[in-house]
Amino acid sequence: MQTDITGRLLISCPDRPGIVAGVSQFLYACGANILDASQHSTDPKEGLFFMRMSFQLDNPSFTKGQLEKDFQEKVAAPRQMEWRIDYPDRRKQMVIMVSRYDHCLMELLWRWRSGELPVDIPLVISNHLELKQFVEDFGVPFHYLPVDAGNKRLQEQEAIKLIRRANADFIVLARYMQILSPEFVSVFPGRIINIHHSFLPAFAGANPYRNAYNRGVKLIGATAHYVTDDLDEGPIIDQDVARVSHKHEVTDLILLGRDIERQVLTRAVIAHIDDRVIIHGNKTIVF
Repeated sequence: MQTDITGRLLISCPDRPGIVAGVSQFLYACGANILDASQHSTDPKEGLFFMRMSFQLDNPSFTKGQLEKDFQEKVAAPRQMEWRIDYPDRRKQMVIMVSRYDHCLMELLWRWRSGELPVDIPLVISNHLELKQFVEDFGVPFHYLPVDAGNKRLQEQEAIKLIRRANADFIVLARYMQILSPEFVSVFPGRIINIHHSFLPAFAGANPYRNAYNRGVKLIGATAHYVTDDLDEGPIIDQDVARVSHKHEVTDLILLGRDIERQVLTRAVIAHIDDRVIIHGNKTIVF
């Protein structure tokens, strides 16, 4: 019998009085200790309510299944809640997809090996071979799935098989330079994180930093977001910018931009791992 349960409860529902009290009283009645609580309302009168609450339960009368069943019946159903409980005692499985650029991949693998990312990385998928040895040096299986116009659908199906076989919780596109099909995205809704430079769409194309330099930009940045069918327009998790001036060359913009991409992607991944993100339409609530 499991007697020590640590959980992270995420809730979204129509806002009305008594939600926090109802959840808190339920956990109190179960014998749980609330470790952290955050909430947000879009409109106290007619809007939506979002909450993240972490708790610890040491009660031999409860299993995770019983806790969730009772919460659904006594709290969630009467209040029309969409909710989930994640348990940090089970490490999430994170699959990485990458092409040739290595800076985001290196950051994730280094932080994973140092213990800063409390996940397992069962595999890395790439459409190029350049990073194979680097990934395998970290002890992570590398799968090469080259993509062209004639085999894209088949290779996506193979990638889906690999990801499902690994029981992956989410996927990180660490500068994976292929557009995922709606069919692929539909298999993992709200579970694919992408990073791109914030020049899009104004500076799209193969040489965004050169185009930005030619326009004399004064800010560069990066955006991490969940992938949807609308290219680079999914719910944003994290962003950052840095000021630049006429003194910066194209190479300066590239180096600075890559540094920002590494930081923004890492923060987004950590927020997802820590269950601090609730997706609402095309926006996110990040606690």
